[in-house]
Amino acid sequence: FFFISSPKARRSQQPSLSALSMDQPVKLAKVTKVLGRTGQTGNVTQVRVEFLDDPSRSIVRNVKGPIREGDILMLMEWEREARRLR
Repeated sequence: FFFISSPKARRSQQPSLSALSMDQPVKLAKVTKVLGRTGQTGNVTQVRVEFLDDPSRSIVRNVKGPIREGDILMLMEWEREARRLR
C-alpha cells in the first residue's frame, strides 16, 4: 500500500507519485474504521477500508505507520484480506 492523503497531512509525509511504476494497476481505498493494533510490538494497525470505485465492497488490511479514519490508501494488491485480530 502507499499512503496518499490525510485530512491534515503534512506535505513532507506524502510520497511522490513518480516513485510508483505506472504499469502496475492500483486501487484507491478510504479508511472507514481503525480496528486496532497488531504485530509483535504493536507497530501495525488493522483498518477496514472501502474501495472508492466500489463503495459496497470493504476489506480489512494491515497498515504500518500513522493512519486514521478518512485517510486514502493506494493498494497495489487488493484481493487479499488480513486475518482479524484475536
